[in-house]
Amino acid sequence: MHDISTTEFRLNSARIAVIIPAFNEEGSIGQVLDDISSDIVEEVIVVNNASSDRTAEEAEKLNATVLTETRRGYGSACLKGLEYAMPKGFDVIVFLDADYSDHPEEMPSLLRPILEEKYDLVIGSRSIGQREKGAMPPQAIFGNWLATLLIRLFWGYRFTDLGPFRAVRTEALKQIGMEDTNYGWTVEMQIKAARLGLKATEVPVSYRKRIGVSKISGTIPGSLKAGWKILYTIFRYGFTRERPK
Repeated sequence: MHDISTTEFRLNSARIAVIIPAFNEEGSIGQVLDDISSDIVEEVIVVNNASSDRTAEEAEKLNATVLTETRRGYGSACLKGLEYAMPKGFDVIVFLDADYSDHPEEMPSLLRPILEEKYDLVIGSRSIGQREKGAMPPQAIFGNWLATLLIRLFWGYRFTDLGPFRAVRTEALKQIGMEDTNYGWTVEMQIKAARLGLKATEVPVSYRKRIGVSKISGTIPGSLKAGWKILYTIFRYGFTRERPK
């Protein structure tokens, strides 16, 4: 991690942690960590999700806290990170992908609404931000449009993206009670925030082509599985009275 001046952005003593789920991202994790400001973030937690490469070793070189989750799944890795982070008293948790498609230096934009305007959840929207051509395949763009449309129809919350780059108040996470272990993680968080009436918003973020091949949108089976799980999660909560835990 590198240091930057805090003149532009001050934390007001808030304690920030970052959770990065990582599966075979040895070629990108170092760049992600290099772009996270240690002036802003107290601890960076990389969850090595059963990688077969040197992801963990590369993260350790840059002083990240490295956890191991042997169960495959994006949500499983995020849950492992939360299991470690939640008891430590952080005020805000930021989630960030390990493939260097997000821009970690834009983190202050996600934190400002929480720290200055008391929002509970802030989504970094690639749909309203600057997106490099080809960074999101057509199926991902359509899937995000459909999912956010359904969220608006069911719960009246206007999101434009299910982007992985997001910040959430720790107290809100306790209310939400995340459960999903794979493709439904991001949409579950947004649905439960809506059902609970939490204060949520979006900010535009930049998005570039990832390093390596996406395990989800980069393959047809991955895209189909992710799409099915996202729709299942929406309709599960949309047509039942099941309450977030």
